[in-house]
Amino acid sequence: MTANTAPPEADGTLRRATEIVDLALRACEAYDRADLRGRLTAVRETLADPVVHIVVVGEFKQGKSSLVNALVGTKVCPVNDDVATALPTYVRYGKEPSAQVLLDEVPPRRESVPVDRVREFVLEQDAGGAVDGVTGVEVRLPRQLLSSGLVIVDTPGVGGLGSVHSAASLTAASMADALLFVTDAAQELTRSELEFLRQAREVCSTAVCVLTKTDFYPYWRKIRDLNAGHLRGAGELPIIPVSSDLRLRAVAAGDKELNVESGFPDLVKFVSQRVSGGAASRAAAQAGASVVGICEQIESQFEAERAALADPAAAARVMDDLAGLKKRVEALKAAAAKWQQTLGDGIADLSSDIDHDLRGRIRRLVEEADAEIEENDPADTWDETERWLQARVSHELLANYMMLRDRAISLSDDVGTHFQEAAGQILRQVAIANPVPLAGTAQVDHKIELAKMKVGKQAMVALKSAYGGALMFTMLGTLAGIALGPIGVGIGLVMGRKGLREEKKRQRTNRQNQARNAIRRYCDEVTFVMTKDSRDTLRRIQRQLRDHYSGLADELARSNAKALTAASEAAKRTTAERESRLRDLTAELDRLRQLREHAAAIVT
Repeated sequence: MTANTAPPEADGTLRRATEIVDLALRACEAYDRADLRGRLTAVRETLADPVVHIVVVGEFKQGKSSLVNALVGTKVCPVNDDVATALPTYVRYGKEPSAQVLLDEVPPRRESVPVDRVREFVLEQDAGGAVDGVTGVEVRLPRQLLSSGLVIVDTPGVGGLGSVHSAASLTAASMADALLFVTDAAQELTRSELEFLRQAREVCSTAVCVLTKTDFYPYWRKIRDLNAGHLRGAGELPIIPVSSDLRLRAVAAGDKELNVESGFPDLVKFVSQRVSGGAASRAAAQAGASVVGICEQIESQFEAERAALADPAAAARVMDDLAGLKKRVEALKAAAAKWQQTLGDGIADLSSDIDHDLRGRIRRLVEEADAEIEENDPADTWDETERWLQARVSHELLANYMMLRDRAISLSDDVGTHFQEAAGQILRQVAIANPVPLAGTAQVDHKIELAKMKVGKQAMVALKSAYGGALMFTMLGTLAGIALGPIGVGIGLVMGRKGLREEKKRQRTNRQNQARNAIRRYCDEVTFVMTKDSRDTLRRIQRQLRDHYSGLADELARSNAKALTAASEAAKRTTAERESRLRDLTAELDRLRQLREHAAAIVT
């Protein structure tokens, strides 16, 4: 069907940006600027293979996998009425259908599997059944909708605000270009869904709410209107009603009217134009900004030479200015440069703050767990406590991760300001790992004696206490010359009951202490793993920011050195040579100016 077509505007934007970058690459080669050419080569590769991530999120059994299948027009994500999706599925373009499992390694190792075996790894009952340590599945399909670099990510259900899946989905959303929040027409949005949406919009501003199963619920329009009212507080999030079943039937039959009735043309338009087109515009703008900066550097060296040629008497002043600029550039490369100090101090402060924040969160969690254990017997609530603990730890890790992410971006902006360059670009290349799977490396040690006393054991404890109590009082009565008789038996029963109650209390206290220790061991292990990971991440950010800005300083130094050499040679030229060279420089500067203006046009 014609719905799966890539937006021509996006293709045109990327094509114009690629042509401009190619012109800039030829200019770098002609002007012997291999250093600038290296930066543009990386930009060119990004334009040649743009990647746009659309993350599909929502509660369990809302129709997320069916929605992905309907978008690409084939059943690629397994759908099951009883079993939910447990691992993310990445659907992207490929010339032939294929599938790979992603293994939990750094970087992720891939193993090819038949497409018809995807179900074995994705669904809960079989997840990880064939290969241990599987973290996801990537499927490639020959679909036009995906050919522009679109990657559709089907995630597990969020499972409520505090679940592990919710934290994982929020992390995926923070790295997405757009978000499809899926909810069915069975009922209006719940409080946990609205809270999840609010958090998701903070990390991904481009989002749409997809109302599924409109063919199954005749009152879907009322649910849509109710949801629209709930979403007004979330920034007027658009709602697109769809039926995945109708869409798949329309694709199979080539029925355009049925496709329109399914509601998917509006969703495909949102995906292809607003998302893919917007991502193409951003990539083109970044490429244009790089070309503008490179043109300005080359122009600066030519302007200095032209000034020296046009007025030989002013050549000495031009060379003095260039010598002063050389000192400033060298200062930029020095360890004492302000941007270097800002980077070093910022990373140190951020490392301390992230560590303190994580420890504070874990401490509050442990206190909350202690209070809960104090009120309940672990023998009755331990399974629920384990699930709650893992979900809360994942939630706190995500909050700590978001703090690291936001503060790292802010630090990049500060460093860029001191370097007098537009900052933030390098952060998009920094790999900040998803922290939630790391929590899986620590397991709750539940080697706790949870069994309560059975009836036989209770009877033995009561009998032992009763016998001991009766014997003690009978002996005392005998020594005093008093025959207690039946009274002694009654005393024995009272003592037996008291002994049983104290034994139960002792065992409950013991179970509570074991539960507290298990929780502390788990939290200590999580803290140990996460502290190492966050410090590694910050060191990686520091190196990449340092290398990025050091590279810019080297480029400036090279431009200044070429300008200084050209100005020095200009003073030695004859009048005829100066006039000829001035004409050449004017022509070169005109070409650079035109290139810079074309690049600036795609930035705005």
